[in-house]
Amino acid sequence: MFIATLIAAKPHENGVENAVQDILSQAGCDPRDMRLFGEGRALDIEFAASAETAKTALAPYLTSCDIFVQDAAHRARKLLISDMDSTMIAAECIDELADYAGLKDDIAAITERAMQGELDFAESLQARVALLAGVPESAIGECLHERIRAMPGAGTLVATMHARGCFKVLVSGGFHAFADPVAAGLGFNQVFANRLEIKDGRLTGKLIGNIVDAQAKAEILQYITASRKVDLANVLAIGDGANDIPMLKLAGLGVAYHAKPAARNAADAFVAHGDLTTLLLAQGINTDQWVVIPER
Repeated sequence: MFIATLIAAKPHENGVENAVQDILSQAGCDPRDMRLFGEGRALDIEFAASAETAKTALAPYLTSCDIFVQDAAHRARKLLISDMDSTMIAAECIDELADYAGLKDDIAAITERAMQGELDFAESLQARVALLAGVPESAIGECLHERIRAMPGAGTLVATMHARGCFKVLVSGGFHAFADPVAAGLGFNQVFANRLEIKDGRLTGKLIGNIVDAQAKAEILQYITASRKVDLANVLAIGDGANDIPMLKLAGLGVAYHAKPAARNAADAFVAHGDLTTLLLAQGINTDQWVVIPER
């Protein structure tokens, strides 16, 4: 059995249940039970056949809804793994840090091309970090305090999944100097990121250790699921850029969040209308079951 979930930014209009049921019936999906929940924003409809057929049939609703089509047996995810920049936080840390050196425009242009998949991520990261040579270490703390904010819904998503026994991993192509405090603030269990080299209180323009790139993210997901004995089918992965694609493809539900086209096209589903709490509704978790964390 499968479940299609249509999640709108505001309550669905009257009659949407019958309209969706008719669409799935005409597509041969054999729709069954339905429910409207999430304060009227989310519609669940069970159906018996062909997830891909249902996705195609429901595609016209993508202009107003975020749509998830899932195997009902794995809907409640046991492991959350997420990118950080532009996913759990509303910024690209390296771009904001570059602003302290007067290089934001130059570095942001490289970041954008890397996230679009136009550049090799590891090479582009090393090139961007090299431009930061000489930036005071104190700029990291200033940047964290002044510019880094959680993405809307991030705290509630992580706290609610924690309350349901989910293990949470933050995996970033950015830096531990940002990822560690972000993970602690949101409540992630484990963090993987790159490490900036700092000497005499200044960035050297180099990284320490192996780079967390697209392949590394996929390998980290495989390592975590193996060590915690979690089936990949029970994983929710979230990302926004090309370097998230292998991770998104491995997960039972890979979600592109307000993402670049490359990630969006590769993911099982994408969020284009709502905030991160959309991913609670996608798992069938009603608003009265959320652990709500106030936005800062």
